[in-house]
Amino acid sequence: MILNKLSVLNYKNILHAEIQCSAKMNCFFGRNGMGKTNLLDAIYYLSFCKSHIHTPEGQIIHQKEELCVLQGEYDYDGNREDIFCAMRRGQRKQFKRNQKAYEKLSEHIGLLPLVIVSPADSELIRGGSEERRRLLDVMISQQDKSYLHALIQYNKALMQRNQMLRIQSRDDALYEVLEMQLGMHGQLIHEKRARMVKVFIPLFNEYYQTICRSAETVGLRYVSQLSTQRLEAKLAADREREYIVGYTLAGIHKDDIEMTLDERLIRHTGSQGQNKTYLIALKLAQFTLLAMQGGTKPILLLDDIFDKLDAERVEQIIQLVNGNRFGQIFITDTNRKYLDRILSSIHQDYALFEIEKGCVLPMEEAL
Repeated sequence: MILNKLSVLNYKNILHAEIQCSAKMNCFFGRNGMGKTNLLDAIYYLSFCKSHIHTPEGQIIHQKEELCVLQGEYDYDGNREDIFCAMRRGQRKQFKRNQKAYEKLSEHIGLLPLVIVSPADSELIRGGSEERRRLLDVMISQQDKSYLHALIQYNKALMQRNQMLRIQSRDDALYEVLEMQLGMHGQLIHEKRARMVKVFIPLFNEYYQTICRSAETVGLRYVSQLSTQRLEAKLAADREREYIVGYTLAGIHKDDIEMTLDERLIRHTGSQGQNKTYLIALKLAQFTLLAMQGGTKPILLLDDIFDKLDAERVEQIIQLVNGNRFGQIFITDTNRKYLDRILSSIHQDYALFEIEKGCVLPMEEAL
């Protein structure tokens, strides 16, 4: 899958941009705060119907404007796909595929597979369990519609049950219905998460050891209450205690992923370089698994990935992304050094851009 053309209007600090994309390598450089991350986030938005960095909808539209529009023209294995997104203040956003509006945004998820590596990924290590669950959800939902459906239904039932607990409802019959739904959807989600983690770890180790040239082993431990008990029975048993706290205490919304390096939690032992390498390897493994399980190569977004890495690890990453395993790549950096090294080492089509105060300026060639 290739993004041939990207149009951006009033997306954050990018007032207007029309970009003809390279089928292989697209490099953007500029100082911090100029809009590099926002440009990649616009591409992400066209795939996921939301911002990668969790920007509230009201802050996506440029502060002086009323309307934001994103358009992408894709080549999907020989077929053209036109994706259109419009957001107007105070109104519901609209997504269209080939000029036909979606009834539900969830129908769009998975059409345009994409993986992003960015500084925001550091929250996967140092942040709460919600960030790590979101990673699993994104990985699985892009290639498994049944998982996405189960996740949506689980969250709806959970929201309704929590609302009942907050108002101290004693409608036992409705609780039983909701707990049955949570148990059924939760079990499917649990099984698919556990399977994903098991398949993922060998690829993850392969990338980590290639980048850092060491025998250190990386791991993911899936921690879930459903590993030892049935959710429906647990919810029924906990109901009286939950009346006091006002929310649901058990379920897959409490799952976590323990991220390890040589069997120890990396958030306790990892250096800046190890953490950065860990996250890059994690995302490259995600890309490879998505490409293997899907029908096309995803788009890869690399946002400022070279900071805090030594020269040897940078070189390994450059060699990896130039390989045939990866398809179209969008990469940003604050200076030309690494981008020029990448461009000088490839023998394929590329495009080079400078971003200055939200303006995207195409350049003819690398220095």
